[in-house]
Amino acid sequence: MSQITKKALVASLKNLLLKKPLNKITINDITEDCGVNRMTFYYHFQDIYELIDWACEEDANKVLEGKKAYATWQEGFYNIFMEVSNNKPFVMNVYHSLSRENIENYLYKLTYQLLIDVVEEMAKDIPVREKDKCFIANFYKYSFVGLVLNWIKNDMQEDPEEIIKELTMLMQGNILNALENYRTDKTKQS
Repeated sequence: MSQITKKALVASLKNLLLKKPLNKITINDITEDCGVNRMTFYYHFQDIYELIDWACEEDANKVLEGKKAYATWQEGFYNIFMEVSNNKPFVMNVYHSLSRENIENYLYKLTYQLLIDVVEEMAKDIPVREKDKCFIANFYKYSFVGLVLNWIKNDMQEDPEEIIKELTMLMQGNILNALENYRTDKTKQS
């Protein structure tokens, strides 16, 4: 029942964001739209920003399910674009409000989940320290998220498939090359 209530509160927030900006929405607005009392809201969340974080976390789990391998990273990244696009009023309102950091943190977490799994998969036969694998995943995470944030900033006009196509050409073999450069046994393979 708890998940149902949380999802209903998110749905109400998203509904309200179609009508007014985030900074004009109150907890009272959300609870009235949802048909619950304020105590129900506070039972689940401390404030609207925690509700936003939870909504982003839920979306993240669903977006990357089964799409975090080298063979499917492009599909996973495309799913990120589509999830952001499908929630455009929510994303744009949060992005243009004081809680833009929520969107950035959501994208960083989501993209890192995708990339660290790809790096781990590609490093299975290459001795590389965990710290170095995390560095590689973080490097690409910042690039990927920068592209998505620029896309959001430009009102999501560019075709995500074109962005991914260009990114694929740029990345061809680069993660594997980076892993080879970080080998701990110093006997780099040719």
